[in-house]
Amino acid sequence: MEKFLLIAGPCLLEGRDLGERVARTLVEVCGKHKDLRLIFKASVDKANRSSFRSARGIGIAAALEALDHIKKTFSVEVTSDFHEPAQAESLAEVCDVLQVPAFLCRQTDMLAAAAATGRAVSVKKGQFLSPWDMANVVGKLRQFGAKEIIQIERGTSFGYGNLVVDMRSFPIMAKNGCRTVFDATHSLQMPGLGGETTAGDRSWYDTLAHAAIGAGADGLFLETHPNPAKALCDSATQLPLDSIGERLERHMQLWRTAKAIGN
Repeated sequence: MEKFLLIAGPCLLEGRDLGERVARTLVEVCGKHKDLRLIFKASVDKANRSSFRSARGIGIAAALEALDHIKKTFSVEVTSDFHEPAQAESLAEVCDVLQVPAFLCRQTDMLAAAAATGRAVSVKKGQFLSPWDMANVVGKLRQFGAKEIIQIERGTSFGYGNLVVDMRSFPIMAKNGCRTVFDATHSLQMPGLGGETTAGDRSWYDTLAHAAIGAGADGLFLETHPNPAKALCDSATQLPLDSIGERLERHMQLWRTAKAIGN
């Protein structure tokens, strides 16, 4: 049975306790839906921050240890992004899915390294790519032997400081023969408008998430935090952890309806 795919967790693995808190809640609310597959996401290193003063995390080794603990404690698949080909092998020792960041989605060596691990690969469509350009990205991954590929739409740069989401992306990217997920929180960003941090507007989350599901998205990618205002990254776009259960109920209802009518 095809399942709704939810890739969710905090932007950054700020610490083991926070990771456990978020994972516990996500596993609990997702467990109510038998037609849902949860992949817990937390970055072990934020190498793409706006400022050199921004937090990058607790260190890759410590973060991977914490991620492995979460994986085993909650019996959940886990994923993290990586930023250099040399990091892929060590992440694959813990991660079930390796995430290729949007700005690196065309880097052949990144794609080759991810595929070589034998793990599933999720790749974000760059803000600079059209949806049909993802056929080349998927083609590279297949050439390198990737067995499960997840492609993620996360908005397209529209002038300065704004992203737009072309809902045609989902049926277009679906032609590549792999699951297409909507990154519903990063698409809310306003790059460059926060000075040394990325600005954003989470009030548009539900509108865009529901539109994407209706357009044929196979699932959602979202970031959530117990107290988004105090999050060490993406504080403007992460969703309050206590809102996820209610939101997920609406997402699943809409997804089931969309599937029933053949979208």
